[in-house]
Amino acid sequence: MAAAKKKTRSAPADRVGQVLVPELTPKRFFGHGLPGTLLEKLTGKLIVVEGADGSGRSTQIQKLTAWLEGTGHATVQVGLKRSSLVSEELEQAQNGNILSRTTLSLFYATDFADQLEHLILPSLRAGFIVLADRYIYTLMVRDLVRGMDEAWLKNLYGITLVPDAVFYLEVSPEQLVQRVFAKNQALDYWESGMDLGLSRDMFDSFLQYQGRMRDTFRRLQRTYGFTIVDAERSPEEINRELQQRIERVLAGR
Repeated sequence: MAAAKKKTRSAPADRVGQVLVPELTPKRFFGHGLPGTLLEKLTGKLIVVEGADGSGRSTQIQKLTAWLEGTGHATVQVGLKRSSLVSEELEQAQNGNILSRTTLSLFYATDFADQLEHLILPSLRAGFIVLADRYIYTLMVRDLVRGMDEAWLKNLYGITLVPDAVFYLEVSPEQLVQRVFAKNQALDYWESGMDLGLSRDMFDSFLQYQGRMRDTFRRLQRTYGFTIVDAERSPEEINRELQQRIERVLAGR
């Protein structure tokens, strides 16, 4: 994990990257934004891939990185719990399974804000394509499922830059649980929603929690307009669709 964080932090903030195309859709924040940020200077593209553990999200990020770099685009990857500021503390706190919903939310918000200021915005300023392995949508959905106030969350994430494209890899809870078991031979406490008291059985709790997550993603999609991708197909089919959609983004369409 330490190596991954070091790699994330090492992206040069002042290197002049490739300017993709003239910006047809101006960059904007969801809310008040970060003070001092000149949006017209953010010449790169921010591409987000959302989805539950087991949705194939990390595989698609790897494939997209190889494809983009192979076609001459400088890329940077970001994701949850990769900030050098709080990621280790968040990991330790989650291991205890005792975090309140508000503390958990603020931990993740701090992790995100640190990466936004020190990695995402500098990389976009340098003309990079930033590939985000999840973004604030996952954080908001998790919090909403835990009963957090939506208006409070929108204000909390008002600093956030609106991505150029967002893809939600949708997989049914029944398919997810099979994939997670095949990979890890166990279920995660938090990804099973065990803190919500949905069921004493972790398997049943996982299905209920992931079902609520999927339903909430669909609801947010109607507000934020991101693309829902059928992720129960082969990785190759999914990647072809993502490449086609991203090509249109890079072309300014």
